[in-house]
Amino acid sequence: MSTAPAPGPRDSKPSQPDGPKPKPALIFDDPLDQQSADDTDRGWGERAPAGGSAADLARFLDEKPPHHI
Repeated sequence: MSTAPAPGPRDSKPSQPDGPKPKPALIFDDPLDQQSADDTDRGWGERAPAGGSAADLARFLDEKPPHHI
């Protein structure tokens, strides 16, 4: 006796239901047409310009190197 599977149709994939097709996983738009976060001052950690010496002092204290504490 042979233990090989009998010849015949293989398991077929279930048919997909009719309906809206899923969006493609890859997007082929030109990425250089869009502005990235690095293109803005906020993306580099800059604050919005605020007037006054209190804002300047706060920025100075936030950006002071650790060896100046």
